[in-house]
Amino acid sequence: MNYYSIAASFVVLLTTLTIADEPFKITTKRSDDRVELKSEKGKAMFIIRSPFGISNATIERTTEQWPDKVLIQLRLKGLESFKLSTDKLKLEASVSSHDANVRFWKDGKEDSPLDSKSPYWMEIKILDSDGKPTKAIPLKDGSFEMQLPKKFIEDNPKAFKMEWIDFYRS
Repeated sequence: MNYYSIAASFVVLLTTLTIADEPFKITTKRSDDRVELKSEKGKAMFIIRSPFGISNATIERTTEQWPDKVLIQLRLKGLESFKLSTDKLKLEASVSSHDANVRFWKDGKEDSPLDSKSPYWMEIKILDSDGKPTKAIPLKDGSFEMQLPKKFIEDNPKAFKMEWIDFYRS
């Protein structure tokens, strides 16, 4: 075996180990949905691009624990419906396309909105293309950004699912 064969085998081995060591398995509904992971010690940010605007994704951890901070950034023009669920819990939110008002509730109880005192509260930041807060919807290259509540991942679920609708269609 010559030097080049050994070097090529080593590169293939490293690629395989890197893939096998990924901290999350991500599955999306649509083939054109994209999820980019940015992670650093104790923090993971999932940046989701969904050209159609209606879809879902499941994120499964392959490590023992979730990071201390899990952030979601949805690169959509609107967010009229957002659902976040594990096998035991379901959080839902809606951002009005008229006034950017955010409503947030748990376990299908839309008539009982959550507020910032709830351990399940999750602020949804509406950001423009420069990352600055905005209320102008539809967004132009902006995003909706949120940090999962600690209470949501407290029981260390194996996975969670997100579903989103940018705008309802008639």
